[in-house]
Amino acid sequence: MALTLVPGFMLDRDLWTDVAPALQRFGPLSHADPARATTIAEMARDTLDAAPARFALIGFSMGGYVAREMARIAPQRVSRLVLIATSSRSDSELQERRRAVALGANPAVFRGVSRRSIAQSLAPEHEGDSTLISRIHDMSLRLGGETFRRQAMFRREGDLDQLGSIRCPTLVVAGDRDRLRSVEESVEMAQAIPGARLEILPTGHMIPLEAPDLLARLLVDFLMEAA
Repeated sequence: MALTLVPGFMLDRDLWTDVAPALQRFGPLSHADPARATTIAEMARDTLDAAPARFALIGFSMGGYVAREMARIAPQRVSRLVLIATSSRSDSELQERRRAVALGANPAVFRGVSRRSIAQSLAPEHEGDSTLISRIHDMSLRLGGETFRRQAMFRREGDLDQLGSIRCPTLVVAGDRDRLRSVEESVEMAQAIPGARLEILPTGHMIPLEAPDLLARLLVDFLMEAA
């Protein structure tokens, strides 16, 4: 088995650092490139071009939209699907505001995603964790202003009516303290995907960073069951 990992908005492969050791037993890990694409569909195609012939696919937040698009384009290549802290709904007010900010921003003076925004993505008990906030902020700095502008312009199209076409084993993971994506959004995804399993963890939006051990155990159990 091989695994392909797709990060969320202005996050890079460090998102997966704490869960990667548990996943390596299942085969090589490949990572989507978050810095090139201009649309969800383009990122899906680029990631498929670089992925193994057949693989398990894990998408986080924005990466969940990319992962589902990949599963639609090449269903025969995706053996298993994991959707973490994501949604099947169209753009929220947050994404619309982010798009408006990006249009007026100068990429040359980008200083990373604001620490205030990052804190809001964490569970209340983690929003004062300066080490965790800095780690997330550093990912956005590495990706830079041009990537911020491109990703902010991504349009997330609602695809609830298309989820019934997903036929591979699917795990949906939500955080019960997620202030960006509600548990209800995960419930509706899991109910729309045939046979999907739903797991809710006691954490905020940044599940791979806030609860890596819990997530790793879930992923290992799911990948072993589906094997």
